[in-house]
Amino acid sequence: MLSIFDQGAFAPCPAPFNLAAHVLGRADALAAKTALSVLGPDGAQDWTYAALAAAVRGTGTGLVQAGLSPGDIVLMRLGNTVDFPVAYLGAIAAGIVPVPTSSQLTEDEVAVMVADLAPAAILRDPLVASAPGPREIGLDGLRAMRDLPPCDWAMGDPDRLAYVIYTSGTSGRPRAVMHAHRAIWARQMMIRGWYEMTEDDRLLHAGAFNWTYTLGTGLMDPWTAGATALIPAPGTDIADLPERLRHHKATIAAAAPGVYRRMLAGRGRLDLPDLRHALSAGEKLSEPLRQAWADATGTALCEAYGMSECSTFISSRPSVPAPSGALGRPQKGRRIAIIGPDGPVELGQPGTIAVHRADPGLMLGYHGQPGETAARFAGDWFLTGDQGVMDDDGHITYLGRDDDMMNAGGYRVSPMEVEAALSRFPGLTQVAATEIEVKADTRIIAAFYTAPAPLDETALQAFAAEHLARYKQPRAYVHLDALPTGANGKVQRRALRPLFPRKTA
Repeated sequence: MLSIFDQGAFAPCPAPFNLAAHVLGRADALAAKTALSVLGPDGAQDWTYAALAAAVRGTGTGLVQAGLSPGDIVLMRLGNTVDFPVAYLGAIAAGIVPVPTSSQLTEDEVAVMVADLAPAAILRDPLVASAPGPREIGLDGLRAMRDLPPCDWAMGDPDRLAYVIYTSGTSGRPRAVMHAHRAIWARQMMIRGWYEMTEDDRLLHAGAFNWTYTLGTGLMDPWTAGATALIPAPGTDIADLPERLRHHKATIAAAAPGVYRRMLAGRGRLDLPDLRHALSAGEKLSEPLRQAWADATGTALCEAYGMSECSTFISSRPSVPAPSGALGRPQKGRRIAIIGPDGPVELGQPGTIAVHRADPGLMLGYHGQPGETAARFAGDWFLTGDQGVMDDDGHITYLGRDDDMMNAGGYRVSPMEVEAALSRFPGLTQVAATEIEVKADTRIIAAFYTAPAPLDETALQAFAAEHLARYKQPRAYVHLDALPTGANGKVQRRALRPLFPRKTA
């Protein structure tokens, strides 16, 4: 039997449609209910559904009054505050196309995006690095828009462009991933097949407002379900998260694996009486960490696998746990396969994890890169680039990447992007970056380089900080006489890992 999992097509997205209108579709019925609590050390800052909807639709009005039109692209250079999701949904409400970006990006990195997208405007917090380009709409102006009359929802074809997100590409140049309004409709498969979330839930996401994992799982999906989103205030120590979970009666937790590991560090039992289960995504969850969480809390830690091009589409959930070591099963409504050179492989055989072209959550393509878009497809299958194997029950076990992409705290990072930035450092002759597991559940980016003599590591770190976002910067630098290469002279990044110096007892 072939490795194809198909439990039937998902309900088609209605038309006309607007992503933001769908997210806030319950706002009128739940007007007085708390939609968002920002959890600070001295209490919570609450937003009701009515206040949230008013801020979003007022922002939509303000952006139109500022001269922006449906279809215009706006680059978001905002910090880790509630301004981020309000501006994001406000733009989409008015039919404007936002591009959320990490506040950690440097001016050089933002300049590449400006050149790629030619945005009509930049939504800008003055404390966040940006680049010369179009006019800016400042933070004060954005906040003032919230009090304007509500915009009409810009309804239209669910297949039209709604937003763009950046992901690292194997070429070393970040790719702009275009998503349609229908992408939010498809996330109902996640709500059922991973979260098992209802209107009564209180979901705490440990990430920042301006991380796409938080934006989707931590905010938009709870609001779509009519639940309450809990977000720790900026600067919250991870060690304080268990107390935030307990005090604010979180029923679901969501974070990257490294956050759970740090929450458990030095602790035995965690007293979380309201917690039903927890969600993990962003990087591979190890079996020891999953078991440690279960032992400490008495709840399941449910993993999901996905990517910027299709969010998460394979997951475990409390009622259908994954076997030890497996990611889970494709969510109901998905059509997923394991693909080999000649198409889907037999069950139990390894291949590339692939998503059917008809998936409503699949991207429209890479902005300005039709060739790159076409190259990711084999017939009707979108190839993720990750390897897996499917068992008789549809559970998929992750086998690793078929390229050298790295994962830094949940962000996919291209080694070529890191190498391109560091190659300009004076005295460095060659450099290669790879991901190193320094201890269980802890991976870092390491840069291996050649130079006539070891270079000053402090200077290397400062140079990296100037040209790369924090999460892309190597945490270790290793001087070598020569980088390992194959017969064709190409650097073999995987051969670098055994060369990483290990501390000995």
